[in-house]
Amino acid sequence: MKDKVVIVTGASSGIGKSIAIEMLGMNAKVVLAARNEEKLNEIAEPFQSSGKSILVVKTDVRIESDCQSLIEETIKHYGKIDVLINNAGISMRANFQETDLKVLKELMDTNFWGTVYCTKYALTHILNTKGSIVGVSSIAGYKGLPGRIGYSASKFAIQGFLEVLRTENMKKGLHVLIACPNFTASNIRNAALTKDGTAQGDSPMTEEKLTSAEKVAKRICKAIIKRKNRLIITFEGNLIVFLHRIMPRVLDRIVYNRMAKEPDSPLK
Repeated sequence: MKDKVVIVTGASSGIGKSIAIEMLGMNAKVVLAARNEEKLNEIAEPFQSSGKSILVVKTDVRIESDCQSLIEETIKHYGKIDVLINNAGISMRANFQETDLKVLKELMDTNFWGTVYCTKYALTHILNTKGSIVGVSSIAGYKGLPGRIGYSASKFAIQGFLEVLRTENMKKGLHVLIACPNFTASNIRNAALTKDGTAQGDSPMTEEKLTSAEKVAKRICKAIIKRKNRLIITFEGNLIVFLHRIMPRVLDRIVYNRMAKEPDSPLK
């Protein structure tokens, strides 16, 4: 990855931050993108002081013009793009019947349209370098999770979008990776939206028992180097995908029962 130009959205925390740090360790030139510019600068400062090449671009991926500016600033600064990692995302936790539709729109605007906007403006540049476009999806993009209807819908949409993008450009040297972590220890659950669009606050899960963001980042970076098409991070994730294919009704019950046991579960 030495001297490769890598854009990471949602880089202010969690998986995005860990991917950026991992890429900097490989001597890539990294562009950090997120809404919180202060956090991005805090991440960037020690690396810039040590001579790493890093660019901060404040970006709200829900806004098309922000995504266009992110790509333009990268090209202006570095002259090329080798890897775009669409990581920015939010989650939710609520029963659909009780959920305000603005919550689902927020999920789609951030998770799906954020990926589409950034990819649209970066695609020509990445085709020029025969580089990589990455979507950080989820096992929820394979198996719909009760209580996470907007999250699952957005991840299914991302995977369909990226599959078509890969096929359309299969003769042009484009690499497309769909990375699907299982539950990961990060801020995404604390910031998850409730039925009225307010932040959940406390995570319903025991975070220390979940896969670390650092481990997920290492696996994603290796998959980019190896130009893999798909990446499922954990054994549990692979098992869910397998069961969904051969025993979908059984998996429905397993998933329901697990989600229903969460503290303050929206499942009645």
